[in-house]
This record gives sequence, structure tokens and C-alpha cells, in this order.
Amino acid sequence: MRTNQNLFIFVLIWSGVLLGQIQKLGAQNKTEQLKSSKGLVAFWDFKEEAGQARQAWGRGTFSLVEMDGTIPRRNEGPLSGYSAQFGSGAYLSLPSAQTGALNIYGPKQGVTVLAWVKWTGEQTGFVGGLWNEYQDGGKRQYGLFVSLPHYNGKNQVCGHISLTGKPTPPFPYSIDYSASKQEVPANQWVCIAFTYDGRYMKSYVNGVFEARKPELIEHTKGFEGYPNGLIQSKNPYYFPAGMGNNGSDFTVGAVLLKRGMGNFFKGQIGGLAIFDRALGKKELQRLAR
Repeated sequence: MRTNQNLFIFVLIWSGVLLGQIQKLGAQNKTEQLKSSKGLVAFWDFKEEAGQARQAWGRGTFSLVEMDGTIPRRNEGPLSGYSAQFGSGAYLSLPSAQTGALNIYGPKQGVTVLAWVKWTGEQTGFVGGLWNEYQDGGKRQYGLFVSLPHYNGKNQVCGHISLTGKPTPPFPYSIDYSASKQEVPANQWVCIAFTYDGRYMKSYVNGVFEARKPELIEHTKGFEGYPNGLIQSKNPYYFPAGMGNNGSDFTVGAVLLKRGMGNFFKGQIGGLAIFDRALGKKELQRLAR
């Protein structure tokens, strides 16, 4: 009997070791796929300890510095085995003057923001991008959010693009974002992304795009030209105007609002990648697996 129990324990331990090795190889393979993908500008895997700048792989190191506190490193993550823990009010930042190739803009320019997150599900969370909603009237450019409820994006992956950096006339805020049909599960690792090809924004959950039918957008009734409100599709979202060169810092985990830094992401971020083109559906599915 004892021999059988010992054998059972050995099998359990060995199975756990084997599974860990398979997961590690899978993460290494995914990292290599990211690094070899066409159009990659920067990829952070957040393996650095708290207090250190987070360094990117790509067209520069793009050193993200902690602001308003430290961001702990968790020994858990889908890529490097680590992740950055957000939620204390601290965030990461790279000044506009140092953004270099991250300053992606132009009338027909594409972009993809891809991230692996474990979101707590509590509130709007900014993941990463060039997005500033207040300074000089707004320096919005591109950014990936989780949950933008004001214009039909509650608990969904939202990809934002702006030409002017300012709010969308005649509304008080920028309405120009795609919102995934699927909701982002709380407290689970999930791959989220949005793409923009110069005409359409698309939001993805775990590499899957689901279209949304045209719908009445909340908080748009009664504005000039929209007495009954605005009807549009949120996924894909049609926006042929392009991205402006608006001078925002690159931030991770928060954006500048009128009241100060806000839209704090709560949870873990285990990977963030920026591309200067719109990745295709098959590419996103392969990277999200």
C-alpha cells in the first residue's frame, strides 16, 4: 500500500514538473514569435523588479520609469514568468521626447496594441499607449483600455484612436474607440488587443474578433445633430481620419485626466507589445494561444 502511495505522489510531482516545463517552453516560443513579428516596435515582458525601469525589446529599450510610487513584480506571468502589479496609484511613463518609434501617426498609418493582463474587474483601466486627455486640451493618439462604459464599452476591450487629440465634436469626450463584443473576465489571464488599419479599429479577446451590430450609443442624445442619439457599430469602429502627432507621453497603467492621473489599471500586466501596423486575425490568434 505504501509503495502505491509513494508511486502516486511521484507521478503527481512529475506531472507538475512536466506541465511547468511545457508552459515555460510555450511562453518562450510565444516570446520568440513576438520578437520575430513584422512591424514590432516594442515588447515589454515586465521581468524587472520593483524600482527598476522596465526595458523593451524592439527598436529601442524604451525605458518605462515608475511614477507616483513603486510597482511590485509578481512571480507569475504568461511570458517571462513575471508580471507587474498595478493598483496602488503608481504607473509607468516614458516622456514624449523619448518615444521615438512609439510615436506612430499619419493619415493611413496602422497600429496594434497587444497585452496579456489579469484585470481585477473593478473599474476602467488604461493598459498602454500615447494618451493624454487633459494637457493642452488633449493629446490623445492611441491607447488600449479595459472597460470604457460611457460609450458602450463596459467591461470590454477598447481601442482608442484620435486625430486631433481633443474630444469628438459635439460630445464632451472622445467617442472614437472600438469595443469588443466579448467581456474581459476578471482575475484571469487574458490576451487583449486592438488594431487600426487607417480606416477601422477592431478589438480582440484572446485573438478572437466578434463583430457588433449598429447600436444606439449611450450618452449621445440631445447633442447638436443627434437629437435622438448616435447609432454606430463599436466593433469594427469606422474611423478614416487617421492618427495625429499629438505629443503625449507613453504611459502604462494610467492616463492624465483633468483631475490628475486616473483610469488606473488594477491587476497584473504580464506583457505589452506595440506594432506600427494592423496585425491580421491569424497573427493575433497565433500570438494569443
